[in-house]
Amino acid sequence: MANPNIVDVTTILGGNLGFNLSNTLTATLLTVDAEKLLKINRITVANVDGTNAADVDLFVDGLTTAGASGISATGADATVYLAKTVSVPADATLVLVDTPIYLMEGDILKGGASASGDLDLFISYEVIND
Repeated sequence: MANPNIVDVTTILGGNLGFNLSNTLTATLLTVDAEKLLKINRITVANVDGTNAADVDLFVDGLTTAGASGISATGADATVYLAKTVSVPADATLVLVDTPIYLMEGDILKGGASASGDLDLFISYEVIND
């Protein structure tokens, strides 16, 4: 079920995840389970360090399918950044994603911060199951 018909699903379950990002810039944050589609509604990052700015990286790994039928992707990469070395000022919050995106089964969201413990990432999502 790599791409369910989102008009005819059995469940849509909403949720939130929070991460205090490490300085491992390629840490796995979440993996979309088999037979699921993940709709990410919003991703924000807050710098909890009161003095120093920190950089955030966030990317999707494993984009092996284009998703909906009816398009032919050319030159698509398996790894795509949503944010790359984006500076978050001290005591500030940035919205990284504010328009919904879909991750297919097997897609992996990875990321990290330039300074361990300085950045909190918050994700609002829906898991769609057919």
